[in-house]
Amino acid sequence: MLPQRKEARAGLIGFGIQRSLTPAMHMREGRAHGLAYSYELIDLHERKKTPDDLEALIAEVEAREFCGLNITYPCKQLVLPLLTEVSDDARRLRAVNTVVLRDGKRIGHNTDWSGFAEGLRRQLPDADLTSVVQIGAGGAGAATAFAVLKMGTSKLTIFDIDANRSVELAGEMARLFPEAEVMAGRYLENAMAEASGLVHATPMGMDKHPGLPLPAELLNPPLWVADVVYFPLETALLQAARRRGCRVANGGGMAVFQAVGAFGLFTGLVPDAQRMLAHFAELTGTDEIALARLA
Repeated sequence: MLPQRKEARAGLIGFGIQRSLTPAMHMREGRAHGLAYSYELIDLHERKKTPDDLEALIAEVEAREFCGLNITYPCKQLVLPLLTEVSDDARRLRAVNTVVLRDGKRIGHNTDWSGFAEGLRRQLPDADLTSVVQIGAGGAGAATAFAVLKMGTSKLTIFDIDANRSVELAGEMARLFPEAEVMAGRYLENAMAEASGLVHATPMGMDKHPGLPLPAELLNPPLWVADVVYFPLETALLQAARRRGCRVANGGGMAVFQAVGAFGLFTGLVPDAQRMLAHFAELTGTDEIALARLA
């Protein structure tokens, strides 16, 4: 447990992050604990910086006595050589989304995978994880693949628009989970016919990237569908899946529970997950039924 603070500073480093809800969630939870908590967006785009400036930006916030940083695209892998220590899970994933700054150390963690896992458990507690198809092999895809395999998936087939990337991620996950069958997919229609669940981990479905990542005709019950996108919360994929009778899990779970984990690491306080869920629902205009699926 960290020493109790009366005030704290944290931030998020990434590209094009102005719409992130993470600052609001952290600061509201901080206030609930009587903590004067500021959380800043350090947007590479807004500050006209590149990932090459990452080390200087971390040094800058250390000088300002930040307690931690969240890290997002495109820096989750690039931050690794700049850290003093890395948690076991982050090391295995080779990706960090949370850096604790304490006593001159930079300690990397990954709360993305655990956030996704918790959201999936809450929204689809009885999901059949036997055979999962995943679309997306980037940073988010690494976290979701790790999550479903850690939760017991015995077969995972990964697709990506960049075939080399799907091969690389499949190989890495196969090494980490030798008891599972993990492969890069070639024929999406065939893989979907055998799948018990679908994980979508690309930006498609966001406001700036509209559309479906696969033909709606491939979404057939008893398949379940989980999305990482939460802008909007009800993506075109989830809408199509619902229409065809599939159960779904939205990206709100990953968004909230990665923040729950990071808040605790930064402050040493125990966050109230239900309170943070309620605040997320308020921020996104989520109805009470959707919130109940995450509660």
